[in-house]
Amino acid sequence: MNPFENNLSDAQKELYDWIKSYMGDFHHSPSIRQMMQAMGLKSPAPIQSRLKHLQQKGFISWQEGKARTLQIIDEVLDGVPIKGSVAAGGLIETFADVNESLDISEVLKKKDVFALSVNGDSMIDACIAHGDMVLMEPIHDVSSLRNGVIVSAMVPGLGTTLKYFIKKGNKIFLEAANPAYEPIELDLDQVVFQGRLLAVWRSC
Repeated sequence: MNPFENNLSDAQKELYDWIKSYMGDFHHSPSIRQMMQAMGLKSPAPIQSRLKHLQQKGFISWQEGKARTLQIIDEVLDGVPIKGSVAAGGLIETFADVNESLDISEVLKKKDVFALSVNGDSMIDACIAHGDMVLMEPIHDVSSLRNGVIVSAMVPGLGTTLKYFIKKGNKIFLEAANPAYEPIELDLDQVVFQGRLLAVWRSC
């Protein structure tokens, strides 16, 4: 069982458990209509809302509006704790180019590796797309960070984002890999760095 399931509401957990059971039986994701019928709902809106929350909390990978893209994250990354989602766009209040044959056995030997699901497109030029999973290594010593590494960074009170780390003097710049996004400028003491990127997982 995903150790973070206690973060789900009863309705979200009911849908999540049903989806896992369905996919275990049929080996493909259900349609929105099938989920509506299983949950006894007459409108797709509550299903879409629950799916969005499940994605934000790191339980599923899903392209909104496309039910057949749904995947159960803990079956994709067995043994790696999922610690929620991270914004590849602006900042969101959450924390808690890889090919299909990626061997992550060496990555998983590193201590305390965790995974985050990506929301947004600000790192698209770094081959990190919406719906991908990023494997992160905890950062224990900020001074070890080199300019240009990709980090998940939390601004207390604002949220967490996935960006390039750039340090200039006492200023930190969190830079996107998408020209549509402006760098986020912060003082060093305004940022908590949670992890550095080890690998990206995309299930095609």
